[in-house]
Amino acid sequence: MTAQLANVAAVHADEPSMPGIVPATLARIKVELLGFIRNPQSLVFTVSLPLLLMLIFGSVFSGPVEGTDVDFRQVFISGIIAAGAMSTAFSGLTISVVIEREHGIIRRMASSPMPKSAYFIGKVLMVLITTVLEVALLLLVAVLLFQLDLPATAALWGTFIWVLLLGTAACTMAGFAYCALIPNAKSAAAVTTPPFMILQFISGVFYPFHMLPGWMQTIASVFPLAPMTRGFRHVFLPDTFKAVEAGGVWNLQGIVVTLVAWIILGTFLTAITFKWRGPRVR
Repeated sequence: MTAQLANVAAVHADEPSMPGIVPATLARIKVELLGFIRNPQSLVFTVSLPLLLMLIFGSVFSGPVEGTDVDFRQVFISGIIAAGAMSTAFSGLTISVVIEREHGIIRRMASSPMPKSAYFIGKVLMVLITTVLEVALLLLVAVLLFQLDLPATAALWGTFIWVLLLGTAACTMAGFAYCALIPNAKSAAAVTTPPFMILQFISGVFYPFHMLPGWMQTIASVFPLAPMTRGFRHVFLPDTFKAVEAGGVWNLQGIVVTLVAWIILGTFLTAITFKWRGPRVR
């Protein structure tokens, strides 16, 4: 009996130990950030594109938005900040996950002792860190070049933070779920870009939201980007601007409900549809 117990102990001693969720997650965050930084194309496209759009639109268009005394550039900047966050959390994340899936990277991680949850947590935190840096850069340029007024109260800063966090989380989980619709890495950008671009046009990024047709506003309000742009308009624009918002209010409660609903829905869909191997991975 003693010999048998010794043999069992020896077998288990030779097995790879399961790393804790915290060190595994920290390791994944480091890998994700290094991979993002070392991929200049992804870095330029994801971080620089919203900045370039801000510079172009902010330099070309100006003047008060119809029905208000607020300059168009202020409204546009509020929208492009939300679009920048979605660019990283949805488009950038989705494309990177599909590429990793096709090359068998995700499959190898799933077969390792690392907890599978560490992969998702690492991705979410990487997206959050990248988004915060991107938004900070957009705010800096907006203040220096276009005189964007920063929030004047702690309450507005608090609203800015929770809209950014909830919006980023909602877009991230939607991105994970959307991966199930992308067959391979070659089609990742082609399948991901159209819905993102359409949402920008109907969610108050390139065109004032209240000037869009009612049916278009209704459709856009179902998705995360429109609530995010509305939340940022509340933060950066004068309170008088809410007169042209739907119902004449900012509807912060509705923003919370929509974004939290997308986090829950995205998490559920990811749990039942996420694929750990690509079609060519054995």
